[in-house]
Amino acid sequence: MNFILKKWPLIAYLLLISASSYAQNKFTISGEVTDAETGEALIGVTIYTADKTVGTMTNTYGFYSLTLPEGEQTVLYSFVGYQTQQRDIKLTANQSIKIQLAVNETALNEVVVSAEKKDKNIAATQMTGEKLDMKTIDKLPVLFGERDVLKTIQLLPGISTVSEGGNGFSVRGGSIDQNLILLDEAPVYSASHLMGFFSVFNADAIKGMTVYKSGIPANYGGRAASVLDITMRDGNMKKFQGSGGIGLLASRLTLEGPIIEDKMSFIVSGRRSYADLIAKGANQIDDGTQMYFYDLNAKLNWKINDNNRLFLSGYFGKDDFGFEDMGMDWGNTTATLRWNHLFSSQLFSNTTALYSEYDYGFNFGDRGSMSSGIKDVSLKQDFTWYANPQNTMKYGLNATYHTFYPGEFLFEDNSISDIKVPEKQALESSLYISNEQKIGTKLTLDYGVRASMFNQFGPGENITYDDDNNIIDKAYFDKGDVMQTFYGVEPRLGLNYRFNTKSSFKASYNRMVQYLHLMSNSTSGQPTDTWMPSSFNIEPTIVNQYSVGFFRNFMDNAFEFSAETYYKTLNNISDYKDGTQVMLNENIESYVLQGEGRSYGLELYLKKKYGDFTGWVSYTLSNTNNKIEGINNGDWYDSSYDKTHDVSIVTSYQFTERVSISANWIFYTGNAVTFPSGKYEFDGNQVPYYTERNGYRMPDYHRLDLNIHLEGKGNKRINSSWDFSLYNLYNQMNAYTINFRENETNPNVTEAVKLSLFGIIPSVTWNFKF
Repeated sequence: MNFILKKWPLIAYLLLISASSYAQNKFTISGEVTDAETGEALIGVTIYTADKTVGTMTNTYGFYSLTLPEGEQTVLYSFVGYQTQQRDIKLTANQSIKIQLAVNETALNEVVVSAEKKDKNIAATQMTGEKLDMKTIDKLPVLFGERDVLKTIQLLPGISTVSEGGNGFSVRGGSIDQNLILLDEAPVYSASHLMGFFSVFNADAIKGMTVYKSGIPANYGGRAASVLDITMRDGNMKKFQGSGGIGLLASRLTLEGPIIEDKMSFIVSGRRSYADLIAKGANQIDDGTQMYFYDLNAKLNWKINDNNRLFLSGYFGKDDFGFEDMGMDWGNTTATLRWNHLFSSQLFSNTTALYSEYDYGFNFGDRGSMSSGIKDVSLKQDFTWYANPQNTMKYGLNATYHTFYPGEFLFEDNSISDIKVPEKQALESSLYISNEQKIGTKLTLDYGVRASMFNQFGPGENITYDDDNNIIDKAYFDKGDVMQTFYGVEPRLGLNYRFNTKSSFKASYNRMVQYLHLMSNSTSGQPTDTWMPSSFNIEPTIVNQYSVGFFRNFMDNAFEFSAETYYKTLNNISDYKDGTQVMLNENIESYVLQGEGRSYGLELYLKKKYGDFTGWVSYTLSNTNNKIEGINNGDWYDSSYDKTHDVSIVTSYQFTERVSISANWIFYTGNAVTFPSGKYEFDGNQVPYYTERNGYRMPDYHRLDLNIHLEGKGNKRINSSWDFSLYNLYNQMNAYTINFRENETNPNVTEAVKLSLFGIIPSVTWNFKF
């Protein structure tokens, strides 16, 4: 808090400097930009004067504010894929101007990689705030016929998959729990269906997404590596419509429309897999077997008046896998209530109440059941102050109450005592302030700070352990007592120096503090992983990241190129002692070891955005190491998320108005793993001998995917399309796991056995819209 108070005069001083050169006779135009056909708010619309000297963009809710000199002004509203609209304004007072943009029919066949201003990558201060719209995702090859936002971002530089088919991802060497995944601002703790092969995000319900890898804005916090901010669609304000698709393993249906035209709308989107129904119909499984997942998205959007708007949205999803005498299920529930309010044409407010819960359970029939989970209740208040064309300030606060359910096992046999790891409670709170300041025509700064605090509450015990995991001391705390408190000061700084209209240099620094930890023995992330708070024995993870980059556009912004390099230092990263049992371990904290880490790399990105042929090539060269006392003799070792080389080639070609083909080729270096270096005999048994942690590598991974998209002829009532996909086109048998066993004919010889998960997989999906 003292840090913020010291910095506030500096921020205010910089604002005053900008305002001092500001003429008195200036007025503000503000309002909302929406899609003319659906009434959906458009994010990232560029609003600028005819001489291009002053401009701004719409925010997440389609709102904009632009202050201009008094008199005649020509203002243009531009958005990729839409017709640019021009307004001639006689500015003598503040004005509210609502804009509806119509789709540009000549641009419908383009695969637009980013629905943004054409040179936004050059002009924006943000280095890696990559935005992807659903037009991009729709055209890419898919696994089992399901479009997937998480698999799409894994094709970008610096973001890599952690296992084949899975939705867990690593950003610049970070672990999967270091990614903050938001759905309409609510955190999603487990973003996968079907053990990681599908994501929980139904693409039909998604408006767009932004992923941040560095220079993370001050309004985000709580994770150490990245932010993935996903926004749900608001629903059609103009007319009722529906869409959906029928695939080999799952089908989906979306309904939306106005409740009160141009005033209130809704959207409901559902999806369910049916592998279990097909198998039962073919008599391949018993009636007691369950193998399915479902999810449901719903949203209500109410324009109360010009200054007030309410959003109520929710997500409900579950996986259910079971047999006659055992099974497991897991799922997410989120709810978001948001109130947008305009205090004035220059001050925008967003008040949000959030609920998020993740839980999983095992059912062992007449033996008992086990469950675990985490629940959040949050309140946020965010403000955006458009002080003047040179300064846009954001500030706010956030408080989240976490309840952790580490796990319990309930026995059906009453003669056996139940096992329960005590619940834990914590309050995570923060406040932030940031400012984007334009200095002249070439330099833009984005600076701010986030102050965070984490309190763990009783009831509970702070336990002191010795090196052999024995308890040597306990301190008990009653309900409501503060067991442990941590503070974090997280400065953020971004810089953009624009050499000309085609190239710019960017640099950023951000410090992130993460108070939550995922207790997992798997790098890919499993539904049975357990979330735990920072505590008496586990310090919060702290990351400092430095990034610089060069950005260049070619051929009238049709091609984008960027080269970024970064260096990260990590403090209090966690790993486990060898042989640690995570599940239902009441003393799991005694097995957690913490130390330091480092990650650095180079990312190259070339993207073609417009025309019949579009796509991108990304390459990442990186290294991530850990150094933790008690592991690998205290020496540096490669992280489980370290990948030296990672290449993605993504292409799409529009042959005709109805036919397009897309493909992507992926290559990356195998993950670092711990394999036995030999074996020895003990008490008549062969025992594997391990030397260094992560001293070996999985084989390199590569595959080619293909998708053919065919648009139907359409009619007045329904439009349809087909997607034909081939996953792993040349049937590369990549290694999913490698295990070791004795040779059947010669027990003295140990052989490696490779398990490959997928060969070539064809899929077909019929999509419809009415």
